[in-house]
Formats: sequence, C-alpha cells, structure tokens
Amino acid sequence: MFDINTLKFDEKGLIPAVVVDALSKKVLTVAYMNRESLEISMKEGKTCFWSRSRQELWRKGETSGNFQHIVSITADCDRDALTVEVLKDGPACHLGTESCFNETVYQSEENHGFSIDGLMEQLEGRKADKPEGSYTTYLFEKGLDKI
Repeated sequence: MFDINTLKFDEKGLIPAVVVDALSKKVLTVAYMNRESLEISMKEGKTCFWSRSRQELWRKGETSGNFQHIVSITADCDRDALTVEVLKDGPACHLGTESCFNETVYQSEENHGFSIDGLMEQLEGRKADKPEGSYTTYLFEKGLDKI
C-alpha cells in the first residue's frame, strides 16, 4: 500500500490533483487536495478537494449531483502532484461543460494527437461529404452489413 506520508504537500498543505476522465482520457479539471481530502477520497471512492477560495473541504457533486467515482490516484515521480482518474456522473465544470478545459490557446497546424472526438468528427464529415476514393465513403455507401 502506498504511504501518503511520502507525498510532498506545499507550504499550505496542498497538492495539485489533475482529474482525468478514465474513459476518454480527457483532462477534466485541476483541483487541490490536502491530506484530509485525499484520505476522504480514498475512503469514499469519490473525489473530495480542498477549496482554496472557500477554505473548506469540497466533495465534488454534493450540490450538483455530478460525482466523480475514483478509478485510480497516481503520484508523479517527485510525489508533488497527483492524477486522479474518474468515472463521472455528469459535467465536471461548474459552467456545465464536460471539462473545465475548453479554451484553445494554441494548436499546432502540423502535429495532431489522436482523440475519439476527432475521429468522430472525421467520420461525420466523411458521411456528410462522401469524398471520392475514401474507404469510409465506400463503407457508408455499402451500408451497415459492410461496416
């Protein structure tokens, strides 16, 4: 069993927690945990954070119903940051969006990573535009049996 006493909490007793959707691998939010909220999270199997603005424990979903069920918690190599993989009951952001990260600051024209959302967008585009010579177009034209 991992000893949480080996984690490096900052001078305020906090450690950043990057919350990731266990299915899509999309970053949902970055929050902070103190020792107590981490222990609660591990005991209850749902995320609990320390609200820096309210200076109190914050159980994600206790007012919205959008709980985050923990799949795993992993420490980084320096043990001063965590990733928390979750299965979520609803939107992660208080604005009602799936993730708190929706504002693209920069995107390379040359380098693109794979995503399920990107694949779905490409398939929908191929279905709508039916470009000649596309294998996807061929599949759509032949129907579900061929697909």
